[in-house]
Amino acid sequence: MCIHSTTAMLTLSSVLLFLFCFFFLLLTPSSALTMPLPQRIDVHSHFLPPFYRTALADNGHSHPDGMPAIPEWSPTAHRDMMQTANVSKSILSISSPGTHIVAGNNTLGRTLTRECNAYAAHLKRDDPERFGFWASLPLPDVEAALAEMEKAVDEGADGFGLMTNYHGTYIGAPAFDKVFDRLNELHATVFIHPTKPCTQLADPLGAQTVDATPFGAQYPVPIFEFFFDTARAVVDLFGSGTVDRCPNLTFIIPHSGGALPPLLTRFVQFSSVVPGGRVLDAAKVREQLDGQFYFDLAGFVFDGESGGQGQLKAFVEGFEISHERLLYGSDFPFTQTKFVDMFAQRMKDGLEHLFDEEQRAAIYEGNARRILADRRKE
Repeated sequence: MCIHSTTAMLTLSSVLLFLFCFFFLLLTPSSALTMPLPQRIDVHSHFLPPFYRTALADNGHSHPDGMPAIPEWSPTAHRDMMQTANVSKSILSISSPGTHIVAGNNTLGRTLTRECNAYAAHLKRDDPERFGFWASLPLPDVEAALAEMEKAVDEGADGFGLMTNYHGTYIGAPAFDKVFDRLNELHATVFIHPTKPCTQLADPLGAQTVDATPFGAQYPVPIFEFFFDTARAVVDLFGSGTVDRCPNLTFIIPHSGGALPPLLTRFVQFSSVVPGGRVLDAAKVREQLDGQFYFDLAGFVFDGESGGQGQLKAFVEGFEISHERLLYGSDFPFTQTKFVDMFAQRMKDGLEHLFDEEQRAAIYEGNARRILADRRKE
């Protein structure tokens, strides 16, 4: 009797264990069944408070840069993404088209910039361990930008998030020299985000512009125009002498440099071959890249079956970019949580093929912590 009872109990236990495992597998997200993701700091992470979404929709940006819609965002959704991707801290910023969203309307630009920065500062004050922010500037309104910088510093901004161009004026332009001189005095971190390329028709500060997108609406701007505009902006920062003039700045360039890497050798060497422009010294440019520039890994930078091929491999091996210059970026919410998770899994495999454990730890968290710590010392 005892033996039969014991056997029956074991059989019942086995059935219950089977059912538990079945329903656990059924209800558990696939990401939870893989190896845990390494903890990370997200330097390329966006926020869209309700008033900003309204301003976009009311001013011709209901399909920003040709995307299907303005993405949904909330602090709760952001924290859910952070839990999914094991993000310990998000440095928030406004994505394209920035906060000066109507050419020539400086009043709207000033107001929207102030509201966005105040919102981000409030999030940081409420949860400083999990949130920081790159403050926006209302460029091309230079005087308003200078005033906003001081307010953002007082509110605890971790740095500044700039668009590659503001209604056709690129950030290396002489019109913005005062802004960069002040950023240099602050020893600021400058996160650069691409936006739609455009050209000016008349006003040097962009009151009248036309899109510089030869394919029109055939392709959403972020597919490749973002990469080209990133390259334009960075090349111009060097070519204009802004990087030389601002040795205290730290630059973060998204998407592993966009289209910049294959142009590095060309724009430096070309300056000494064709007269008329600023002559760049290759050794000095290299020193500046190694000392002032970081590159985030948002987007499709890994390729191949293992993830060990593709854009990032070409960049780090072709141009000997150190692991100490690389940072994690999710691009949330323009990249939805399920895709953030997918890219994070892909990144995990890709980085394991390219870097050792200590180097990966620097990419995920260590490099970002160093940038943020350096800012707090100023």
